[in-house]
Amino acid sequence: MKKVSKLLDLESIPCPLNVVKCKLALEKLSLNETLIVHLDKGEPEIMVKRALKEMKYFFKTIEENQKTIKFIILHES
Repeated sequence: MKKVSKLLDLESIPCPLNVVKCKLALEKLSLNETLIVHLDKGEPEIMVKRALKEMKYFFKTIEENQKTIKFIILHES
């Protein structure tokens, strides 16, 4: 079955709202879906990644520049 990616754009969304939005999006994912998160570097990146690690999600950076980062979250069963 082909993996479907959903994009969650959290650029300019302040903490902790970006963490909450990311958690809600993950709860809605099906097993065959992945989530791509696009957010600001710095505190937003640190907070979201920390929350993902606590929830035991695996993620991989797929794009980044000086201001933003984009990573994919793998939904493991």
